[in-house]
Amino acid sequence: MSDASQGLRLYNTLTRTKEAFVPIDPLNVRMYVCGPTVYDFAHIGNARPVIVFDVLFRLLRHLYSETHVTYVRNITDVDDKINARALRDFGGEIASGALSLNEAIRRVTEKTADQFHKDVAVLGCLEPTVEPRATEFVEPRADGKADMITLIQSLIARGHAYVAAGEVLFDTGSMPDYGQLSKRNLDEQQAGARIAVDAHKKNPQDFVLWKLSSPEEPGWNSPWGRGRPGWHIECSAMSAAYLGKVFDIHGGGLDLIFPHHENEIAQSRCAHGTDVMANIWMHNGFLQVEGQKMSKSLGNFYSINELLETETFGGRKWPGEVLRLAMLMTHYREPIDFSVRKLEEAENTLRKWKRAADLAPVAEGQLPVEVIDALSDDLATYAAFQVLTQLAGEAADGNQAAAALKASLLFLGFDVASADIDEGGVAKAIANRLALIAAKNWTEADRIRDELLAQGVQLKDGKNPATGERITTWEVKR
Repeated sequence: MSDASQGLRLYNTLTRTKEAFVPIDPLNVRMYVCGPTVYDFAHIGNARPVIVFDVLFRLLRHLYSETHVTYVRNITDVDDKINARALRDFGGEIASGALSLNEAIRRVTEKTADQFHKDVAVLGCLEPTVEPRATEFVEPRADGKADMITLIQSLIARGHAYVAAGEVLFDTGSMPDYGQLSKRNLDEQQAGARIAVDAHKKNPQDFVLWKLSSPEEPGWNSPWGRGRPGWHIECSAMSAAYLGKVFDIHGGGLDLIFPHHENEIAQSRCAHGTDVMANIWMHNGFLQVEGQKMSKSLGNFYSINELLETETFGGRKWPGEVLRLAMLMTHYREPIDFSVRKLEEAENTLRKWKRAADLAPVAEGQLPVEVIDALSDDLATYAAFQVLTQLAGEAADGNQAAAALKASLLFLGFDVASADIDEGGVAKAIANRLALIAAKNWTEADRIRDELLAQGVQLKDGKNPATGERITTWEVKR
């Protein structure tokens, strides 16, 4: 673990303050971020949290070592629109038993999920450590990991949920401090609610954990009848499955604070009997397009893929790294106006940085501490970019500033062309690193990884499916 990690400070939505980050376990730093609902192609607003938390993921890996950080980003494929489409397209196969509901949903969502993965890769984002699908966590699992039905059963047993009118509902009245994240007063919510609309609820703000499915609707068998889960319980199950009852960081967009994240907290705390679900809650700000709220009715609703592959915005296609930089030029907590002018500014800035970085020798370059210090101050990307601009101004053929700039660009996920790679040297370095990992010499192992990254070589760790042994592959990071 780097000493610089002692300086990491993050803004916590739960406390409305910037706090020193102290992981529960420095050898297993855990982060969960709400991922896409794969009913349609991801839009540019969806790209912002993916990019923001990719930067945080990279920073945590640098501070604590890549082997000591677990990043979970889910895919929501339990959704009434998705379910209805699965029934429409594959109802016969489901009814005959030739296709399970999960398999039908997977077929419906495969195209959009695949496109999402391709899009965010072009945006320079690393893959998360784990990417669970909601459909795989509805029913009790053979591996014993947390699931939605078991969590709901626990909430009922603990007196925090009840069955009414064919639904299982969370009883917000059973949680005295419900509303801490959004700072919504429970009494005020009750006073302003239209109680008659949902007369079967004990409290007007009680929310659905499980709802019954009609014979025509897709569903799963449960103790309360054949049905499907509510939206919020999905993330409570998937985060617990891979990160435990309490973890370090939960992230997402500002629009998720209420009701989604508020209700996640309620479910998880009450099911597990914990004081918190996650220690730090982080939220990125809203996105507008050319000064207006993004809306299909206004004609300013753009998918990531449209911006990358078509000429619908500003009359041209935009490189993924330009979209990435434009997103990061505004602090993640601030609202962002996504505009052609901002993209042009990002493109010009990136061009200047790359010209300077091209002066760097391949085998040199250390990540400047000033860049890490800036990012460690609640992901102050603008301050980090000021360091990059200064390095670009100081860059000369083969000098330290050019090399540091190149290392910084690579670290931040930007494309930097690399010279020919000494494949034999890379293989030797990988072998040395694996030996160091086996000896638990994480510092030296990380040093080799960082040196290779500075040369444009990205390592990928995995397991041999036959033996279970660690294996490492590599690719040129362009």
